[in-house]
Amino acid sequence: LGAPPSRVRPGPRRTHPQTAAMSSRPLKRTFVVGVGMTKFEKPGSKDWDYPDMARIAATRALTDAQISYDEVQQACVGYCYGDSTCGQRALYPLGMTGVPVYNVNNNCATGSTALYMARQFVQGGISDCVLALGFEKMEKGSLGAKFMDRTNPMDQHMMVMMSLREYAARAPPTPQLFGNAGREHMEKYGTTAEHFAKIAYKNHKHSVENPYSQFRDEYTLQQVKDSKKVYEPLTKLQCCPTSDGAAAAIVCSEEFVVKHGLQGQAVELIGMALATDPPSTLKDESCMKLVGSDMTKLAAGRALKEAGVTPTDVDVVELHDCFSCNELLTYEALGLCPEGKAGEFIDRGDNTYGGRVVVNPSGGLISKGHPLGATGLAQCAEMCWQLRGEAAKRQVRGAKTALSHNLGLGGAAVVTVYRRPEEWTSLPMKRPYSGGAGFDDEDRPLASATASAPRA
Repeated sequence: LGAPPSRVRPGPRRTHPQTAAMSSRPLKRTFVVGVGMTKFEKPGSKDWDYPDMARIAATRALTDAQISYDEVQQACVGYCYGDSTCGQRALYPLGMTGVPVYNVNNNCATGSTALYMARQFVQGGISDCVLALGFEKMEKGSLGAKFMDRTNPMDQHMMVMMSLREYAARAPPTPQLFGNAGREHMEKYGTTAEHFAKIAYKNHKHSVENPYSQFRDEYTLQQVKDSKKVYEPLTKLQCCPTSDGAAAAIVCSEEFVVKHGLQGQAVELIGMALATDPPSTLKDESCMKLVGSDMTKLAAGRALKEAGVTPTDVDVVELHDCFSCNELLTYEALGLCPEGKAGEFIDRGDNTYGGRVVVNPSGGLISKGHPLGATGLAQCAEMCWQLRGEAAKRQVRGAKTALSHNLGLGGAAVVTVYRRPEEWTSLPMKRPYSGGAGFDDEDRPLASATASAPRA
């Protein structure tokens, strides 16, 4: 494709350790130029199917990018519950253009895995424009195994957990895994159940300003603590729900950005890594490591190194708060606070507006919802809206560097670092409004933070 146009300052050519072997050529810069998502809904509460939600999210992302589906050269589509070619079925209504479609399943990290794949295609110079799409149509209630006639991919994790803690027959397995991780942190560092409750209180409060959230009710701290006990120390309001919904992102090269005049809205993916379980997950007899704390550390270290930033440079974070315990563990795994100091980090209010970094301004999985295949891409959308100043009343003032974290047990952890190129921030956007403030009844984007007072 040749050198970047002379009127654009060439960016650094990054060589990521996970992708350097792909080619001897320098890796290309990668940008998100369009994002879109549906409101997340309680399963069964809305009469729609996955092609409907996928069409809405993908169309909104394409409209945000001001391009047509014909310009998409490949598509990476993530979902966990569905038959083998749901990605094709979801995209064919947009156009049967013959492009490659890859169906992705990586447990709860599926959406970010689709984004990771899309980025690699652009990084390696294989494609200039790739669509990452994620969706899920889920069942009500707690998740369980679907295939009882074969090995469960979590069998080893469960065996280790049961060797460390007594198994509670009446509690779902996943809350037990994360609840036991929280208990271990309490025993090791003096964390209290109130710290976990404070996280859920914060996320429910944040969700009030997010038009895409499944739940937008604010609760008192006492209400969070008094809600139905699921598994000590977790109460119902500290656990994410199952959800229906979709989200999408358009990933492209620098050449594509310039050719289409999208510099004013381009958000660069300056660092990204996908890590799987290291040996310590199963060997170190730690409930915290069983739920991916070391995976997260690996992914975060690699992504931050590629980005050339430290955790103290990050202004806003969307992380995988499937349970409040995991948000607390992730503060430490990402380096947002020292090991064992997450309780103090919470008590100081360093995880919300007015503190050191705003974590889960969207409301997180606990309030926004968790349609597995869409979650990571919904995080991407929120990070782009925040960096473009389009997050309306949940806007983090002056946010320049963002980070997302998406976790799947079994396992995969994806950490992504985002930043808008300084040389492009003063350039105009190609469309008047994005979807950061939501849409009206006729699917028109509402005025976003450019017309609202950002929060401190």
